[in-house]
Amino acid sequence: MRPERTIEETERADASTVIESVNGRAEPLVLRGLCTDWPLVQAADSPDAVERLLLDHYEGAPVTAFLGESGNDGRLFYNDDISALNFKPTRTGLDAVLSHIRQAREQSPAPTVYMGSMAMDHCLPSLKPTHSLATHDLPTTVRIWIGNQSKVAAHHDVLDNIACVCVGERQFTLFPPEQLANLYLGPIDMTPAGQQVSLVDPDNPDFEAFPRYAEALEAGLWAELQPGDAIYIPSMWWHQVYALSSLNILINHWWRDVPSYMGAPGDVLIHGLMNLRGLPRRQREAWRHMFEYYIFDPPEDALAHIPESSRGVLGDMNEEQARQWRSMLRNKLNR
Repeated sequence: MRPERTIEETERADASTVIESVNGRAEPLVLRGLCTDWPLVQAADSPDAVERLLLDHYEGAPVTAFLGESGNDGRLFYNDDISALNFKPTRTGLDAVLSHIRQAREQSPAPTVYMGSMAMDHCLPSLKPTHSLATHDLPTTVRIWIGNQSKVAAHHDVLDNIACVCVGERQFTLFPPEQLANLYLGPIDMTPAGQQVSLVDPDNPDFEAFPRYAEALEAGLWAELQPGDAIYIPSMWWHQVYALSSLNILINHWWRDVPSYMGAPGDVLIHGLMNLRGLPRRQREAWRHMFEYYIFDPPEDALAHIPESSRGVLGDMNEEQARQWRSMLRNKLNR
């Protein structure tokens, strides 16, 4: 089951400026034909040609692949009682991954083979120059995803993202950040790939168990992408990704337009769960006001009464101050 509304599209994006042009954009955007001239896209109709192209550039770096049983319908998820994952990670080579995918094409139903989020600089550095977008000095990581049919549940990324479909068809379903309560998220500390995922089966949602998922569908958007198409997914948007073909390759670009010394926001959530959630309600409310005042919605004059030279961590942060405060936090945590 998918949302009724589709994601906004454009056919006029320029690969040399697209990251710069969407940087800071709040809504997702489908970029039709953005990377049609990439060699992998040109070879997309021939799995053998795609495999040769990849192996010609592969220098033997180890990669991590996820292998799932044939009865999972490609769903990379949990077992029935959410006590373990329904696939096994394995450290292997790209040549072995491609061999597994080739063998799976001869099986029905096919087992799931999925190599996700491998840095191009690590596993295919010589392929990267012809398969990446211009970054214009934004700190960008370029990663490749290879597999057969797979279904990845709705999850979010902290980074902004442009994902380029090189081989196979993919379907994206996106939900705005504020829909997290309607997606029924799973554990934080045991996840399929590092982020919480929705526990709803999107193909057959149980609206008795997950009644608010109907609201998520009303707010959701979807699109189907062909080789050469790309999609911009803003930071923190929930996205569910289906790879629909027997061979699928995607190359994505993640970036974060903030100073490099800033830490991971997810760490703050973990600290909050450890140190704030268990407080009495009146104390939690006091801390809510503190966060609103200093972080989420500070008034313009919040610091006007403190001389700028005396504001410390309340003022504008720089790299040296960030190092000092991070060191102080480490010392506190180690006590």
